[in-house]
This record gives sequence, structure tokens and C-alpha cells, in this order.
Amino acid sequence: MEKRQTAFDQLDFTLLFLLFVLLCISLLAIYSGSGALTESKDFYDRFHFVYRHIVWILIGTMLMLGVMSVDYDLFKNLSIPLYLVGMVLLVLVHLYGKSINNAQRWLEIGPIQFQPSEFVKIFVLISLAHLLFKITNNPREKSFKGDVLVVSKIIAIGIPPFALILIQPDLGTALVIGAIMFSMIVMSGVTYRMIGLLISLALMFISLLVFLHNNFFELFSKIVKSHQLNRIYSWLDPAASIGDEGYQYDQSIQGIGAGQLYGSGLTQGVQSQGGTIPELHTDFIFSVIGEEFGFVGATVLIVVYFLLLYRMILIAFNCKNAFGSYLVAGCIGLFMFQIFQNIGMTIGLMPITGLALPFVSYGGSALMTCMIAIGIVLNVNIRTKHYMFGDEN
Repeated sequence: MEKRQTAFDQLDFTLLFLLFVLLCISLLAIYSGSGALTESKDFYDRFHFVYRHIVWILIGTMLMLGVMSVDYDLFKNLSIPLYLVGMVLLVLVHLYGKSINNAQRWLEIGPIQFQPSEFVKIFVLISLAHLLFKITNNPREKSFKGDVLVVSKIIAIGIPPFALILIQPDLGTALVIGAIMFSMIVMSGVTYRMIGLLISLALMFISLLVFLHNNFFELFSKIVKSHQLNRIYSWLDPAASIGDEGYQYDQSIQGIGAGQLYGSGLTQGVQSQGGTIPELHTDFIFSVIGEEFGFVGATVLIVVYFLLLYRMILIAFNCKNAFGSYLVAGCIGLFMFQIFQNIGMTIGLMPITGLALPFVSYGGSALMTCMIAIGIVLNVNIRTKHYMFGDEN
């Protein structure tokens, strides 16, 4: 017996509530973290970045609702056009992009400035989900050769945008593309032997880089840029480069450590309000939360993220449509890597890559991408039929 439900009934209100909590945390952290930045300007307006972020939240909400209103099956027809648009945008960035902090990642259209690589994450995600759906609809022989073919197709779609983003240079966003690719490979049904082989190849590549660094540095420097290498040095030994790349690590860790259990209070952080942590309202916003809300506040944020990912995993497993499951799986890979990488780099567990903390960091392109991804997840859940007794079969 089918339980009749409206689209409103199908909304995952728990997921929406978790999103609301993250956005509230974001506004508080941006308000506090941008204080020293606004004071350094010719004008003083503590709410400057907060107002702008609210505008991005409203735009992102409209995009989320727009994505939810379209049957996600239609994304199959849009996967190739979106992918091609994304590739064209990345080429335009390479040719005409605006350079900020030695990275050419932005395009300007009149007064609007945006980062195309953020939206390319979604385009690649949809393209890979469509690819896996077509593979699923064509039963294949379960063999190592078949696994190699599937992985090769996924890599063929993911590598071009990965490479174009990497040369901007934007290693963080390129790694997000890699995380989406890996999550799709896991969902594709390939054997554990293939997954183990891919992980082994990745470790072998890292070992090769270490060997080249120690023995053929000139060749190594053509693969890894000097600023990327300096970030690795500062990650491995922050004290040795405390006046350069290690400065961010040192200040961030000092701030989070000073927060102790309950934090120093909103706008009361010494490091946060002193302006000693660069990019505090964007990449290092977790440092604000750790210092001013302490271990308790940071734990609450991490728990909210965990619950958000858990709800998305449930939606992926409950979906009766393979394409929908692949879409949600790609979103999970996107969020999981960014959350782990951003928090990891602020506490010294990961190298600095410049990735935003989803829904919390200030930034229009990053926030809109996250809202679109949540819209995709909610879309899949709305159009998943739920039954009182058993499933569709």
C-alpha cells in the first residue's frame, strides 16, 4: 500500500534545520571574524561582511529552491551542456581571469566577480552521476577489465577540469574534484581490489614525488610549485617557517588553543580580534569558532556536520533511482572532503589549501555551490517514493 504524500511532506526538515543552524553559526563567526578587517578600512562597519553574506544566503536559497523544483531526471539531459560550459569557463579563467594573491581563479562580468571552479564541481558531479547511471543500465561483466573500463571513463571526465583548476593554481578545489571522482568510483560497484589498487597508485605517486624531491629537485619543481612546496614545509615544521607560510598555522593553532573548553566569548578572542590570523572570515573561520566558542562550540559544529552528512547518506540509500543515489553520493564526497580539509588545516592536521568551510566561510561562489548541492539532495529526497510496507518492489 502506497502512502500518498505531497512534495512538502517529502521535504527533509531535519536537513533544512541543520542547514539553518550552520548558516546562523556562519553569520556569528563572520560578524566576529571580520571585525579587525573592517576596522582596518577607511570606514568602520562591523556588519559589512554580514550584510553581504545575508545577500549571498538569499541568492543561494533561491538557487536551492530552483534546483529543488526541477525533476532531477532532467539533469541527465543537461549533463553534457553543463560540463562543456564549465570547461569553457575554466579556459576563459586561464585566458582572461583576474589574479588575486598570485592565483588566477576569478572572472569578472561588469560588477560581478565569481569563481567558475566552484560551479564546475556541480557540473562534474552531475556528469559523473549520468555516466554511472548509463553504466548501471547496461549490465556489464563483473571482472577486473570491466572495473578498469568504468574507472577509466570516470577519470576521462574528471581529469580535464582537474588539470585546468590545478594550473590556476587551485590545488584545494582540484582535490575536491578528485574527491568527487573517488566517491563516484566507490559508488560504481567496482571491487575492493580495484579501490585498493587506486589507493596504492596514489601512494606510489606520492612516494615518487618524495624521491624526486630528494634526488631530482629540478624535475620535482616542475611538478610542484614553490608556494605549494612551502605550504608542505610549513605543515611539516611550522616553527621553522613561522615568519612565512607557517605564520598562519601558528596563529590559528594559538587561537584555537586559547579557546580552551568554553571559549573567550563572541568578539572576545585575542587572536581573532587582533587581526593576526590571515583570511579569518573565509578560509580560517574555524579558528574564530575554536577561540571564541571553545571546544564545546567547535564540537557542536562538527556534530552538526556529521548529522548533515548522515542525513544525506540515508537519502542516498533510500533513493530507488540509481541516478539520484549517484547525485547524492557526489554531494557527500564534495562536502566531506571540504569539511575535513578545512578543519584539518586550521588545526595543523592538513596542509593549507585555501578551501572554504561549507556554509560557514564568507564567500558568494562557495556558498552558492553548497546551496545548489543541498538543493540537489533535497530534490532527490522529494522525488523518492516512500512506502508504508516494504519498498517499490
